[in-house]
Parts: sequence; structure tokens; C-alpha cells
Amino acid sequence: MGFRPKRLAAVIKRDLGQIIQRSYQPSGTFVTVTNVVMTDDLSIAKVYLSVFSPGRDDKPVYEFIDEHIDQIRYDLASKIKNQVRKIPELHFYEDDTAEYVNKMEQLLKKVDIPEEDPDSPSED
Repeated sequence: MGFRPKRLAAVIKRDLGQIIQRSYQPSGTFVTVTNVVMTDDLSIAKVYLSVFSPGRDDKPVYEFIDEHIDQIRYDLASKIKNQVRKIPELHFYEDDTAEYVNKMEQLLKKVDIPEEDPDSPSED
């Protein structure tokens, strides 16, 4: 990804985060834009969202955002219209990085690695 797609991705991440948190975040949840990846032609923005909703299912939040994708794009256009010629299509994805990290930590806890005793002679 070149300089321009990275710069536009950063702008979209900041502005889209504000838009979603202000207008499209259901009460009792916290939606965060974790990453935005732009295509080289700047026509598509892959937006990764992380949803924190203790004790609730995350799927309705993603469905709600998908239902309002046109309005979200319109709101984004009003913020970045002077920076781009064409407002990119928004594709939302679930960011499962935290889930992946937790899974790896659980696997590492299951592995029994004996600790080395620093006082024992080495076998070199």
C-alpha cells in the first residue's frame, strides 16, 4: 500500500470512529474502528470493527451497522469530501484480533514447559 492509501486510511479510521461512536453505537456497547485498509485505487475501504458488549451477542451490532452502511458512508462523505474525489465503498469486517490473542494465550498456558534451573550445570 502506497503513501496516499495509508494516509486516507488513517483519516477514514479517525472520522469513521467518531461517526460510529456518536450515532451508530447501541447503548451498553463500545464499537471501535481498529483498522482500515484501502485498495490502491482508493475505491474500497475495508473497515475492521471491534465490539465490546459485556454479556451480549455482538452479531446484532454488526447487523445494525450493515443496515445503516449507506447513511454511515454519507456521514463520512460530509467529513472527507474535500480530501477525496470519490467516497470509497465501505466494507465492514469483524476484528477478531483480541479473540485470537486470547486463544493463543490459552494454548500457551496448556503447554507444559519445564523451567530451567539457573544453578544447574549446563550439558554443553
